[in-house]
Amino acid sequence: MGHATGGPLTSVTVVEMAGLAPAPFGCMILADLGADVLRVERGGGNQFTLVPRSGMLDRGRRTLALNLMEPAVLATLLVLVDSADALVEGFGRASLSGSASGRTCFGPATRAWSMPG
Repeated sequence: MGHATGGPLTSVTVVEMAGLAPAPFGCMILADLGADVLRVERGGGNQFTLVPRSGMLDRGRRTLALNLMEPAVLATLLVLVDSADALVEGFGRASLSGSASGRTCFGPATRAWSMPG
């Protein structure tokens, strides 16, 4: 759940691909406004791992570490993204189109924001 107990974005679900630059800050604000933000970090194992976070930019959202090189794990991520209202990633367009999935678009309700560096 988002950090805020209410707010204008209470019904919005966001998947954030952990990265640099403005993405973590923007998603922190979305969570503060009530959005349900799930941050996905690249993990080394083949399991789904909830990661406890304590940094200021991590407030208000859950963090999940995934090994995106595992096809089954990547498929699960794509299901999460397809069911979300928004996808935020800070790696640039090449990382979305160059992912193992080969997908450049997601579910009809999902909006993707890419912040190339």
